[in-house]
Formats: sequence, structure tokens, C-alpha cells
Amino acid sequence: MDGPLKNLLVVDLTRVLVGPYCTMILSDLGARVIKIEAPEIGDDSRKFGPFVKDYSAYFMSLNRGKESIALNLKNNEDDKKIFEKILSKADILVENFKPGTLDKWGFGWKDVSKKYPKLIYASASGFGQTGPLKELPAYDMVVQGMGGLMSVTGHPNSEPTRVGTSIGDITAGLFTTIGINAALYDRQKTGKGAFIDVSMLDCQIAILENAIARYLSKKEIPGPMGSRHPSIAPFEAFKTKDSYIIIAAGNDKLFAKLCDVLKISEITNDERFNTNSLRCENMDQLKEIFEKKLSLKTTDEWVKEMEELKIPSGPIFNIKQAVENPQIKERNMIIKSYHKVIGEFKSAGNPIKMSTYKDKETRGDIPDLDEHREKIIKEFG
Repeated sequence: MDGPLKNLLVVDLTRVLVGPYCTMILSDLGARVIKIEAPEIGDDSRKFGPFVKDYSAYFMSLNRGKESIALNLKNNEDDKKIFEKILSKADILVENFKPGTLDKWGFGWKDVSKKYPKLIYASASGFGQTGPLKELPAYDMVVQGMGGLMSVTGHPNSEPTRVGTSIGDITAGLFTTIGINAALYDRQKTGKGAFIDVSMLDCQIAILENAIARYLSKKEIPGPMGSRHPSIAPFEAFKTKDSYIIIAAGNDKLFAKLCDVLKISEITNDERFNTNSLRCENMDQLKEIFEKKLSLKTTDEWVKEMEELKIPSGPIFNIKQAVENPQIKERNMIIKSYHKVIGEFKSAGNPIKMSTYKDKETRGDIPDLDEHREKIIKEFG
């Protein structure tokens, strides 16, 4: 891939989701990524479903455009030498082992930075490199729970609800990518590499926005509110004649437009609803009024009317509808990669669009375990 990170070499010591998501973004931005995998086993996610001709679609969706070599870094001296030669040419190392694992193998930050002072070394883990929990393992749902996210997800009095995607892993992957790019810029000024320590749990705290602001400023402990926003109204899903519509009228002007569309303009002067704060206090009554009107037409009919007046609204799509949305196609958000056995494979594209580089419809090939061993060993001696 051509991109702003072209000619940078990334050594990818990651597996499953946090690290592979980060290195996939780096690859999409032009970096060369060499994925180091455990012999015979490879990345754990190679065994995660769904499968296409016995190959993991989960793995393939996260590892396009990377090269693979299997190396035993724990106790195989020959493999360690190969790794050292690759590392000597690398700009970035990304790993998501439990803290201390690479130190035991002789490839921790302290040892590596002495040999390669310009190397950017990024570690993503469940709880980070410090603190009383640093040695504990963590998966996405563990940090969703401990980070408070599950406490504000779902409906009041419902069972604990996981966010429908692995946001604990993905946010950590994104923050790791941000840290790497900041370190690259810093290296241009200082000539030195850096160690980047990202905790999945920290990342969950970082994205709590309204909930954490509410607690830290008011000592209120928020709970789940379904689709409703805690401080903006109307801002939730409403029933229509045939399904639901999302309406996000985030200010008084939009609220007035919305009331005009619903032919209930008189309520803009109602003392229960004439400010956002009052609407939040009386949302149950407002929702009842809205849904009585919304029940007269279908979601599509209401969306068309609201789009004409630029009122933020939309349907609730399932995954098929979301992926096949013409807007998503126009934005090149479903791209193609190739695998030597299954052929064309489609996956989510890169949402970062840059004027200086073409956002191609086709990305690099998906590697089999150890597929590039001969090529890499020949290249790095």
C-alpha cells in the first residue's frame, strides 16, 4: 500500500484483536508489516470462526497486507537470531503479550532500546505495564465490565449488556496507533525511539465521556438508559408505524424543525419542553407525544421528510443493510483482499481518507502461517 507510512517496517508480535487491529491500520497507511507468529499454532485467531474453506474470516479481516514468519522466541536460538536481524531494520515493534513476557525472552524494552535506540516499541495489554493488576490477563468483555461501560449499556433493570462489538480491544488498538504516530513525529525531532504503554482498561475510562463527567462533577452514578442520551433530548430511538427511527435533535432550532415535521409546533412553547434541560426531565411525556405522531407513517417516510430539513435522523440498520448502504459503497468502506486458496475476500476498509493518497479498493494479500519465511530470511540474511 502507498501511504504516509511507506518505507517504515513494523514488526508485529501481536495476536487476536488489539495488536492486529493496530498493525492493520499501519499497513493500510503504507507501512510494511512482518507478522511474527508462534510455530505450528500461529495467531490464536486463525482458529476463530466464521470459516471460509477452513480459513478464519476473523483472522483474514484483521491481517490483510501482512507477511508471516513463524519464530519461536521463547527458547529457539536460531529463531531468535532471525528475529534480531529483522528487528535491526525495524522502525516499530508492536506486541500484546502479558507484561514481562518479552523481558523473559530477552526482547523487553530495556534490552531492545539499548541495541536499537530509534525503535518505537508499543505494548498493548489488559491493564498496562504498571499497577496491581498488570500481570492479570484480560479480554474485551473483562475491561468493558471493569471500565464501567457495561454499567451504562442496555436498558434499566436489564441484565449486564456487552457492547455489540469488541470495543475494549478496538479502542486500545486505535490508541496504540495514535501513540505510534505521535512517537514517529517525535523521533523526527529527537532522533530517538520511545516506549508506548497502552492499557485496555485505561482506554475504557478514556471513552466514558458524559458518564465520567457526570460522576466527577456531580458524584452521580449513571445507569443504563437504552438508546436515550443522558443530557440531550430528543435523542433516542422512537417507534414508527413499521419499525424504529433514530432522532437526534440536539438543540432548540432542530427541536422546532422536528415539531413542525410532526405537526406539533405548539409544544415548543410548552413549559415542559421549551428548553433542552426541561425536555430531559420530561422525556417520557415527550416520547409519548412523539410516538403517537410517528406511528402514522413508516420509518422510511419519516426519514425522507426529516432529511429534507436536515434533521439528524435515520433508520436502525442490520449488518446487511449497513454494509450495503450506498453511502458506505461510495466511501470505499468494503474493500477486497486476496487469499491464495479462497480467492477474493471482502472486509471493512480504512475510514481515514487522505487527499494525498488514493484509497484503493484492493489491499494486500492475506498470509498463511509462515508463508513468507524463505523470502524474509533471504532478505534479512
